[in-house]
Amino acid sequence: MRGMNGDRMTPRAALDLLMAGNQRFISGGPEHPNQDAARRAAIAPEQNPFAVLFGCSDSRLAAEIIFDRGLGDLFVIRTAGHVMGPEVLGSVEYGVDLLGAPLVVVLGHDACGAVAATRTAVAEGTSAGGYVRDVIEKVTPSVLAARAAGYTDNSDYIDVHIQHTVDLLLERSRVVAEAVAAGRTAVVGLSYRLADGAAHLVTTRGLDD
Repeated sequence: MRGMNGDRMTPRAALDLLMAGNQRFISGGPEHPNQDAARRAAIAPEQNPFAVLFGCSDSRLAAEIIFDRGLGDLFVIRTAGHVMGPEVLGSVEYGVDLLGAPLVVVLGHDACGAVAATRTAVAEGTSAGGYVRDVIEKVTPSVLAARAAGYTDNSDYIDVHIQHTVDLLLERSRVVAEAVAAGRTAVVGLSYRLADGAAHLVTTRGLDD
């Protein structure tokens, strides 16, 4: 992704651009950039998103809306509880390695149903049916880590799960880890509050201040 002067956008600049959009969304003054016919035509030949956004599938977490962005800005991947499998890893790597996105965002949120269901399953020794069981199994390490740390608040469980997802992404993806080590990409974890629309930084990897 290129910046205004034609240089490659830095991870910090990409994060600042993303968070500026979130501030507009919070204040009720979104600009709805890059959502017109001219933008549609301009990006038809190729895409150059400035961020890969891997978030929860929750219907209240629409990335382009809460960050006030438009067509071609974000390469979005979503699963329940932002749980990760090979397809997710391949998609993130595609955004980083082939599209050159300088930022990867793991986006969690309060009142996450996947985390709540996993807390219940761990506490009661039960699980869900069908493939929902797989989601719970993948969130379980985060819940166990939060319990071991003595946390009780839902917000702490959410933050631990976001941190765990960021760590797991870097552990499992050599492509992403090497891009971070080289300074081409940073990975950040954000937690979104449903009531006020604010996204808060939870953790960063490879972000130069």
